[in-house]
Amino acid sequence: MHGCEHEGHLPWEHARRRARELGESLPAPVRDLPLDRAMGGVLARDVRALAGLPAFDASAMDGYAVAGAGPWRLVGRHLAGSSGPGVALGPGDAVEVATGARVPKGTESVLPYERARVEESPGSDGSRVSGEVEHGRHVRWSGEETAPGETILTCGHRVGPASLGIAASLGHETLPVFAPTVAIVVTGDEITRSGLPGDGRVRDAIGPILPGVADWAGAQVGAVRYLGDDRAALAEMMTAGDTDVVVVCGSSSKGPADHVRSILAEAGAETVVDGVQCRPGHPQLLARLRNAGAALGTGGPGSSDGRDRPGARGGPAGPENGGESGDTIVVGLPGNPGAAMVAALTLFTPLVSALAGRPDPARVDGRVPVSGKIASHPGDTRLVAVRLDGRGRAVPVGHDRPGSLRGAALADAYAVVPPGRPTAAGRVGAGGEGTDDVELVRLP
Repeated sequence: MHGCEHEGHLPWEHARRRARELGESLPAPVRDLPLDRAMGGVLARDVRALAGLPAFDASAMDGYAVAGAGPWRLVGRHLAGSSGPGVALGPGDAVEVATGARVPKGTESVLPYERARVEESPGSDGSRVSGEVEHGRHVRWSGEETAPGETILTCGHRVGPASLGIAASLGHETLPVFAPTVAIVVTGDEITRSGLPGDGRVRDAIGPILPGVADWAGAQVGAVRYLGDDRAALAEMMTAGDTDVVVVCGSSSKGPADHVRSILAEAGAETVVDGVQCRPGHPQLLARLRNAGAALGTGGPGSSDGRDRPGARGGPAGPENGGESGDTIVVGLPGNPGAAMVAALTLFTPLVSALAGRPDPARVDGRVPVSGKIASHPGDTRLVAVRLDGRGRAVPVGHDRPGSLRGAALADAYAVVPPGRPTAAGRVGAGGEGTDDVELVRLP
């Protein structure tokens, strides 16, 4: 069947662009996420120091905190992690300290062990310490690295491991990041979640895919929901208004058990993409439900399935809670796993990464040469699973049927083959350019 026979379907590159533009046009959901969930996020606000760094005067070396001129009388010992020393140093006093330990009030320097000499005094005043010391040396003074209230990370910063570490060291438990929430729904009475497939039962292969894809794109995901072909339950999930994006796997075509389009029509949704001219994955869609939750009289505060969604719409509106627009975006993916993966990289990742303030992780700049021949489709863009060889060429791996993920599992990316343009290694255009270089879509 030619792509032109799918009336109203968008060219693949146009559909992908529309998904990205929709994500960029919506108010970005902002949520304060625990540090262990903020990795890779983009900061929505500046982050300031809640305490100075160091937070107290601390020794930078193992040795002796001293005051005044030596030799010094040893008056105590203090290790890292214990409460502050109960003594204040006067001129001529010393306290043995470990690296990182808080130094006593009155400390002027730390004399490292390797420069110190300790002698037992024959009198009653204990040991004495002597050595050459540099005034002010080997002490980490409170706030010398970072002052309380100082901006340490700015809005738009991509959170990496070091960002998490500095935030924790300055007292933060959470970070404000752009973080859309995503609900994933798998439909189909034939789907089973365990055991061997057979006798009309199909083992779910899409549910294990999408949480990882969503996380890769910057979303926060709860548990995958399985609804069979229950239209009422699907309508409730789609229109509850308690999440930013609902992804429905299956039910996106036009068969008797495919309910997504009729639910969207009843809810008055704005259709952004209704079918894409690509193989596999053409029965995919993208729609916007305005003021979701009121559309069919469903929903309300909180989550219909009891999941914890930080800042879900239903809490106070505002930039801290992601309640800026009250809209829900619905992404419909095909029920075939191979087609669903292609559709996810066509509509879902461009949309969600835009909402998260990130580049699309599937986008690859430039083009690469093809090793071997890839047949095109006369009317649809083909997404062909390829691996990159040692010379940077795209090598088809095969196994690219809509119902199979075998090709995607073996591949690094999909090669984008425009309609009506077969590719073959070695062809060169009149200007010397390679005619068989292809665009890639990276696989997670």
